[in-house]
Amino acid sequence: MAAAKRDYYEILGVHKNASLDEVKKAYRELALKFHPDRVPHEQKKEAEEKFKEISESYAVLSDSQKRALYDQYGHSGIDQKYAQEDIFKGADFSSVFRDLGDFGLGGGLFDEIFSDLGYDFFGGRSGRASGSRRNRGRDLQISVSITLEEAATGTEKTITVPRYETCPVCSGTGARPGTRKTTCPQCKGSGHTVVGSRGFFIQQTCSRCSGEGSVMQSPCLECRGEGRTKITRKIKVKIPAGVDTGSNLRVRGEGEVGTASKGDLYVIIETMPHSVFQRHGNDILIEVGINLSKAVLGGDIIVPTLKGRADMKIPAGTQAGSIFRLKTKGIPDLHGRGIGDELVRVNVEIPKRLTPEQRRLMEEFSRL
Repeated sequence: MAAAKRDYYEILGVHKNASLDEVKKAYRELALKFHPDRVPHEQKKEAEEKFKEISESYAVLSDSQKRALYDQYGHSGIDQKYAQEDIFKGADFSSVFRDLGDFGLGGGLFDEIFSDLGYDFFGGRSGRASGSRRNRGRDLQISVSITLEEAATGTEKTITVPRYETCPVCSGTGARPGTRKTTCPQCKGSGHTVVGSRGFFIQQTCSRCSGEGSVMQSPCLECRGEGRTKITRKIKVKIPAGVDTGSNLRVRGEGEVGTASKGDLYVIIETMPHSVFQRHGNDILIEVGINLSKAVLGGDIIVPTLKGRADMKIPAGTQAGSIFRLKTKGIPDLHGRGIGDELVRVNVEIPKRLTPEQRRLMEEFSRL
C-alpha cells in the first residue's frame, strides 16, 4: 500500500493562511538547502527526492486556482484535475530563484534548476541535464579571521583547504589503467531513465551510471572508481580593504573537482575584536581620557589611529562624553565609496587624590 502523501503546507513549513510571499520565501530557503549541488555526494539521492517534493508543493500553493482546489479537496482534488496535465504549469519559479544566482543554482530559472538534477518535464531529455552544470564540482566554504588593521588595509592569507581533486592514477576516469568503460545496462547508454507519477512522466538521471551512459568493470584502486581523491591544498586569497565580519569572498574554481568543471570556494571573513577601537560600519570609535585642566582650558593631545598617531585639538570647555571626528582615519569602503572617519570620545578624568596645594587652588577656584 502506497504511503499517504504529506500535506503541502507541512512540507513547506507554512500555515494555511500564508501569503504568496511567505510561500515563496519558504520554498526559496528549502530549495537552497536541499538542492543536490549543495549537499555531500552521499546525500544527493535523498536531496533529489526532497527537492521534487517541495517543488510540487510550491507549484500548487503558489497558484491561486490549484491552492483553492487543494484547500477544498486535498490531494485527491489535485490528482483528479491535473492527472493528465502539467501540475507545474503557472508556477512562478523564476521569481523565486532570481536572487539565488550567487549560489551556483543556474541564475534563477526553474528549468535550469531541474536540469541540474536531470529532470525534463513533458518532452524529451534536457540537453542541460548532461551539461556542465549537473557535473559541476561542489562548492566549499571556509572561515578566515583577520585583524581590524588588515580589514583597513587589505591583506593576503594562505588558507588550508581539504578537497577532492582528479585522481592522479586514473586521470579522473574512475577506471583501472588499461581498462575501459562499457555501456550502462540500466539506461542502455542514454544516461537517463523514465518514471511515471500521477499520470505524467519524468525523466531523471540514471542512478547506475549517474547520467554518463557508461559504467566501469574494473574500478581504479586508488579512488575506488570515483575518479577523484581527497587532498589538502594551500591557497593564497587576496582580501580587499573594507571587508567586515560576514563578508563573503568567492574564489572561482577552487572548490571540488567535478566531471565537467570545478566548484568555487567561498571565504567567510571574521574580524577579530580590537583592544582599542570599535568598528561602526566604516567608522571606528576610540575613547581617550583628558585631565580636568585640559577640558577646561583646552589644548592638544595625541590619539592612536590605525596607521600610527595623530594630533587632535581639544577646545576649551570640552564636556565629558564629547565626540570629535578625525576625517578619513577609519576603514575604506569595500565598494570604493570613500573612507570612514575615526570618532574620538573624550572622558574627563577627575583626580581621586589631591595634594594640599592642589586642594587649596581648587577651593579658591570654587570661591571665585
